[in-house]
Amino acid sequence: MGDVLAGIQATWEFETDSLLIRFERGIRTPKLLSSLRERRIPHEALASVTLTPGKRGTVVLHAVPRPGADPLMEAAAGQLKDVCDPYRLVLPAERETLAEYYADELRAVLGPDAGRPAERHLVSAPEAPLGFKAYDGKASFDGSHVAFRWFWTGASSAKWKAGDQSFAVSELSGVEWRSPEVFDGYLRLLRRGSDGTQDAGQADQDPAAVVFGLGYGPVHESLPFAAAVLESVRRQNQTPALTVPAARRDPADIADRIRHLGDLHLAGLVTDEEFTRKKAELLAEL
Repeated sequence: MGDVLAGIQATWEFETDSLLIRFERGIRTPKLLSSLRERRIPHEALASVTLTPGKRGTVVLHAVPRPGADPLMEAAAGQLKDVCDPYRLVLPAERETLAEYYADELRAVLGPDAGRPAERHLVSAPEAPLGFKAYDGKASFDGSHVAFRWFWTGASSAKWKAGDQSFAVSELSGVEWRSPEVFDGYLRLLRRGSDGTQDAGQADQDPAAVVFGLGYGPVHESLPFAAAVLESVRRQNQTPALTVPAARRDPADIADRIRHLGDLHLAGLVTDEEFTRKKAELLAEL
């Protein structure tokens, strides 16, 4: 098609085999859309296209992705507010006829599997490296490993006892993201061999999870992070496992962790045995 349809906070470019969505970067644009910048959606990733009345004299053109086609939407699991949905294009009501024309153009190129869930991700996730600050720690992802480093002020004693965590993508089976806009938001890594019965209410005690709080783990940082990890996990499941050598820890970081461990010991939060064992583990990483 090659045409461009400019809406409010986003522009759709209709290409031969895909829909390129570009998001404006401005004060009124939701932070999630600004952080995504642009997304290329292959026609085969779409399930349907709708056009409905919007608010305050607008119409909404909505390209609905197939279940499982987009790691971002799979990770979001229906928790995004409408204004943050990257597949919605809001237009002035006077452009409804034009919007209907483009809706018909998109419907005409939907693939034969449009009504079925996708067997693999067809839309790319944000690229690593990625990171964000949660309430109880800092999460980082370099494309092969997810790391959690706990904060002294927010992490539970269970997480401090377990120590900082590093998970290879090959160890994971998925990601569970609960929006930080609810009271008990968190990001949890699902490990291979898990029976799926982990108690979501115990994320603050789970070393494989970070919890969100006011200003910590915002949607525009934690959701792209979750999507990138999820895409890597799915890709890992489809390709032979690769051995990645573990990176050596910074001696200054080890010393800092031992000091914090000593503070916990003095405060009575870890026993003599736990202190000795964990200190030995940290020293062994040098």
